[in-house]
Amino acid sequence: MTLGRISGAYGIKGWVKIRSYTRQRDDIARFKDWILEKREGTQRVAVESSRPQGRDVVAKLAGIDDRDAARELAGAAVMVERAALPACAPGEYYWADLEGLSVRTVAGDELGTIDHLLAMPAHDMLVLAGPEARLIPFVAGRIVRRVDLDAGVVVVEWDRSYWD
Repeated sequence: MTLGRISGAYGIKGWVKIRSYTRQRDDIARFKDWILEKREGTQRVAVESSRPQGRDVVAKLAGIDDRDAARELAGAAVMVERAALPACAPGEYYWADLEGLSVRTVAGDELGTIDHLLAMPAHDMLVLAGPEARLIPFVAGRIVRRVDLDAGVVVVEWDRSYWD
């Protein structure tokens, strides 16, 4: 599961700067084994040390000992094994578990498939796949009536006319 992205080098001793996607930015530092994914492939690395730095997190990775090596990792996705993540509380979901699910209205009308989610100030938004942005607020109980991960469906109280 992707938890962030390396945005560049930090300092001259091999530290990297990470844009964390976790709710609390330094939650990414709880994981001591990362999988870095770039176009060229993946590599597993151990996190030797990390700390919050401004709006980001910086980390020292095993085997990355100078600025040039750190700079080579820029753009890499920071991932962890799904099994390493804590279980969600009832009614909570990892975004990655919702991506790809079908979205239907309570009346059974198919609205589309969840492409990704957006964090917005008031609430998260479901973004449906397609040529134009179709957003549905993720408001549990009021709009999102049911999430069934086993069936691969999210049931919403929604009308297509809201998009017109």
